[in-house]
Amino acid sequence: MRFVNERFMTEPRPFWEADPAAWRMVIETNVVGVFLMTRAVVPHMLSAGSGRIINVTVNQSTMVRRGFSPYGPSKAALEAMTQVWAAELAGTGVSINLLAPGGATATGMVPEPVPEGVELLSPEIVVGPALHLALADSSGQRILATEWQQPG
Repeated sequence: MRFVNERFMTEPRPFWEADPAAWRMVIETNVVGVFLMTRAVVPHMLSAGSGRIINVTVNQSTMVRRGFSPYGPSKAALEAMTQVWAAELAGTGVSINLLAPGGATATGMVPEPVPEGVELLSPEIVVGPALHLALADSSGQRILATEWQQPG
């Protein structure tokens, strides 16, 4: 979102004021980029009879948050693509799942100063759930890292 609106956290801007080139870049990255990468690796995974794909998403409230277009809609598209692909990969040994950190994460993409009341999550929050998904045989899971508890 920083590329669409530098102050997206504190001064949301309506979609009709967004620069079309910045809007396209977010869609290209989060939708087209994921498609191209997944399309490139899946044939190799299918040949091997196994593989794991973990797509990183966001909270559903972020997908529809005022001022978060195109970021939110791009992640909604990612979620739909992941569900379709999970159905298409069923029975192949290749799984595809979704992982959401559960809030704004300290990755450098949230502009300073961080708005009052927003506590950035450590990127390490996704490690446990990501390892779980990397070992999972099932597809179509959606894990929210802030709510995830180690199985067993």
